[in-house]
Amino acid sequence: MTGGEKVPATLEPSWVVEAVLGWYDAARRDLPWRAPPGARGDPYRVWLSEIMLQQTTVKAVLPYYAAFLANWPSVEALGAADLEDVLKAWAGLGYYARARNLHACARTVAGSYGARFPHSEKELLTLPGIGPYTAAAIAAIAFGRRAAVVDGNVERVLARFFAVLTPLPAARKELRGYAERLAPSRRPGDFAQAMMDLGATICTPRSPACGRCPLMARCAGLKANLHKALPARAQKKEKPTRRGAAFVALRDDGAVLLRKRPAKGLLGGMTEVPGTPWADETSDPLCHAPVEGAWTPLAGIVRHTFTHFRLELAVYRARVGDVELREAAGPDQCRWAPRGELDTQALPSVMRKVLAHALQAD
Repeated sequence: MTGGEKVPATLEPSWVVEAVLGWYDAARRDLPWRAPPGARGDPYRVWLSEIMLQQTTVKAVLPYYAAFLANWPSVEALGAADLEDVLKAWAGLGYYARARNLHACARTVAGSYGARFPHSEKELLTLPGIGPYTAAAIAAIAFGRRAAVVDGNVERVLARFFAVLTPLPAARKELRGYAERLAPSRRPGDFAQAMMDLGATICTPRSPACGRCPLMARCAGLKANLHKALPARAQKKEKPTRRGAAFVALRDDGAVLLRKRPAKGLLGGMTEVPGTPWADETSDPLCHAPVEGAWTPLAGIVRHTFTHFRLELAVYRARVGDVELREAAGPDQCRWAPRGELDTQALPSVMRKVLAHALQAD
């Protein structure tokens, strides 16, 4: 089936919508950002959850969502917060540009929109960090607007139901076309959440529970015994490996030297252990050491995978006094942090790995 063909009569949108909504009314997940049945979602909570859920699981998001609401219960409160505090609260959730955009979006909504999110996809798309999926989700769930909401779970349901053989990402235009045909005017938010739940709990990647699926009777992928192989995906290129070194300096009182990363770029604005640039090849790493000291290379390598590359870091450790920082350390951005307060710092996961590696023998 290609994007140019019409949806067969046996796959009429009204049947799909009624089947999915009927299932959702009986099996909907109870999630803290969801409104009770029959009510629309709170725009702030819908937006916050959708940003957090990008490329992250519900299980991982739940404690972060609760903490954010406790600290910043409204878009005004979040917009007024210090970015450093937001980054600290986000640390460990990954994809840190989301946190910076989250804060920028909150400031924009609070300052330019009177703390009220715009209702239309077009206006929502002008806000920092809001792309087509998130704009559609907010419009449908929070404002009852008809919108085609397509995340990874929905892509999988549609690819299987319509037996779309084109590999992702090339299939996305076709899948969105199906989503636009299916999107109902009645209960658009419930339908969007129902399709997400269907992909997350029934039409799962590896072991779909087809016997419990409300769409089983008319699933083209199941009829062709292709459901487990769909959606097809183009072969991914091997990720390159970058290497570097990290320097864990321990002051006599136990404090650890940390550095703030530049505001823009990978892990922008986050806190890190001083180190070398991350490159394909490494030169003499000790010329990047932040302070003079007896730097000892530790056994083992810290490995971390980012979206577009793998990282391998050698870790050096030294015990130093309260000495002058080298210019290479970026002294304006460096500071000593008490060891007991490391958990409160805006440290990304890779830096927490570095510190755990360096401090485990202490």
